Amino acid sequence: MERHQGSLCINPHELYCLRMQRSRDKMEKKKVEEQNPCEKRLRVCVATCNRADYSKLAPIMFGIKAHPDEFELEVVVLGSHLIDDYGNTFRMIEQDDFDIGSKLHTIVRGEDEAAMVESIGLALVKLPDVLQRLKPDILVVHGDRFDALALATAAALMNIRILHVEGGEVSGTIDDSIRHAISKLAHYHACCTRMAEQHLIGMCEDHSRILLAGCPSYDKLLSPYHREDYMDIIKTWLGDNVKEGDYIVALQHPVTTDIQHSIKIYGLMLDALVSFNKRTLILFPNIDAGSKEMVRVMRKKGIEQHPNFRAAKHIPFEQFIQLVSHAGCMIGNSSCGVREAGAFGTPVINIGSRQTGRETGENVLHVRDADTHNKIFHALELQFGKRYPCSKIYGDGNAVPRILKFLRSIDLEEPLQKTFCFPPVKESISQDIDHILETQSALAVDLGGTNLRVAIVCMRGSVVKKYTQPNPKTYEARMQLILKMCADAMRDSVALNCRILGVGVSTGGRVNPQEGVVLHSTKLIHEWSSVDLRTPISDTLHLPVWVDNDGNCAALAEKKFGHGKGVENFVTVITGTGIGGGIVHHNELIHGSTFCAAELGHIMVSLEGPECSCGSRGCIEAYASGMALQREAKRLHDEDLLKVEGMDMQLAEPITAAHLIKAARLGNSSADAVLNKASTALGVGIINILHIVNPSLVVLSGVLASYYQAPVQRVISQRALVSAQNIKVVTSDLEEPALLGAASMVLDYATRRLY
Repeated sequence: MERHQGSLCINPHELYCLRMQRSRDKMEKKKVEEQNPCEKRLRVCVATCNRADYSKLAPIMFGIKAHPDEFELEVVVLGSHLIDDYGNTFRMIEQDDFDIGSKLHTIVRGEDEAAMVESIGLALVKLPDVLQRLKPDILVVHGDRFDALALATAAALMNIRILHVEGGEVSGTIDDSIRHAISKLAHYHACCTRMAEQHLIGMCEDHSRILLAGCPSYDKLLSPYHREDYMDIIKTWLGDNVKEGDYIVALQHPVTTDIQHSIKIYGLMLDALVSFNKRTLILFPNIDAGSKEMVRVMRKKGIEQHPNFRAAKHIPFEQFIQLVSHAGCMIGNSSCGVREAGAFGTPVINIGSRQTGRETGENVLHVRDADTHNKIFHALELQFGKRYPCSKIYGDGNAVPRILKFLRSIDLEEPLQKTFCFPPVKESISQDIDHILETQSALAVDLGGTNLRVAIVCMRGSVVKKYTQPNPKTYEARMQLILKMCADAMRDSVALNCRILGVGVSTGGRVNPQEGVVLHSTKLIHEWSSVDLRTPISDTLHLPVWVDNDGNCAALAEKKFGHGKGVENFVTVITGTGIGGGIVHHNELIHGSTFCAAELGHIMVSLEGPECSCGSRGCIEAYASGMALQREAKRLHDEDLLKVEGMDMQLAEPITAAHLIKAARLGNSSADAVLNKASTALGVGIINILHIVNPSLVVLSGVLASYYQAPVQRVISQRALVSAQNIKVVTSDLEEPALLGAASMVLDYATRRLY
């Protein structure tokens, strides 16, 4: 783990006043407790060893402090927090208005392997007195530092319950062994990712004591992402003439299991950065064994005096996050690159083996064998200045409420002795304990000609909650409404116990799903051509976004939730206001070279047919769509050929396709002839599809599907090739194909990348 620290200048008088005020508050608190002895609060001790783990623990500490009627917070500070060279960062904790109960000087200087071992021993000598005095109900420790191992060892041997934050993850150094050792000592776990949760279960930890919370630092780092003073921060650390996105942040730490090799890689990285000739903010390495040698390499190359470089030992976390979020690239082996940087889509070059096995977003380019200057330089050329979709693999900004809920559920009366689950628990984990597992869900957006709809859809295809508003007529109003409705749904999802994995958008028109751009819209949606939907939604919600047209989404909905489930080749045809659809071939949706595949409504079935909305003639849509049937119904009505006995029509009632269908069912021969021609046109068009892609199933969707099913099946049996005559035509059972299809893009494709 790393340090992103800042040297703090605090007025001594202010610090004295702050401490006196805390002392008075503590005495008042004690009086209240003596007057109300029956009100038992959970005594939580949070132990922090360095600035990096404080950035993860501080949001939890603020959350605990905000509920004084339920929790009593004790803070223990040790490790590099108390070292001058690393900024005396315990002052940052005091500045955050936390009362530090104990400060333990536990670091033995030397920055080598022996010093790390001696530091653990020194911590184990000092910790028992502190823990005995504080008598916490539970000790919160973070991550994989050697100081944290000493904390967990002492607490476990003194029968104090331990909550381990960020266990179950995998990286490429001794940190792995330390992290897993702490997990085995801990009684409860708050992990960040689904894979980390599975690792803990595989380590035989009791899954009822594992909380999938997300990373607590995301609660803090997502909120100040759009700080207005970010340019002031950039100029403070990099100089006045630096532009946003035109600088690099470099942070490389020693690999304690291969110190000499990591020093060599560090030198190559510095050479590549000098050659790349961009302004670079470089942070000093952490306190691990090998850090002194890395600093010597940096000074030998004159990095601190180089005009393109700014070297810093410590940067406050809030400022560091701003620098990373607006950087052109981040390089090194910091876990910040594979974790926090992904939340902003910042390009990252991960060098060496220190983060091997970490889950990463698509913003990370790995240079595992960084054996040459040229290889790192080429990676810089590939990554610098790019922008990637925001990734929330490690959190969604709601970790602290989940952790507080988890803490409240801890029963201090249950046996302290840990129990292990042998053999490892299978993947199917209990879903009924709401503080352990949330429902994996998607945010689905459907842009129709009339309405704009947003829904929270769970993995099973159930619509948990739906929001509907009239679709605005202008681009600006429409985008503003989409973002507002999505933000409302995100807020509600926490209370509904739904974890949103991403956003899927279904819209009319021709769509480039690779870029998330609407290329050309239908006539029903105004100002909706050449529109980038992915970027504004992803930037606002910090979620990955998928976009496709409504026909393709209907096919995806059938593939995941409907008749197409388990079918390798099938076609979905939407029969509504227009005619559309999607083709699934070998389990993949066909988009075509210019993204106009499966425009099924514009298959021509006659050279001299009626005019279509596309400008051509004889298209299926010109015969069989709701608009075409309405047109014919109006013609018959004008010629007084529509009304029949038993058909009740109001004078002011608008004529629709429904009237045509009703008239045909009541025996109107003119209406029946129109519908027969429409059914034949649709059937012939589908036959053309059968003869080209040869699917095994045709699914009719939309308001006219139930009417067309039998006639289309009949046309196929009469006119198709013998080999295609028995292909089945079914009617969709899905009530919300557009929303379900949009959700399926997220639920199927929001995968985790593991290098």
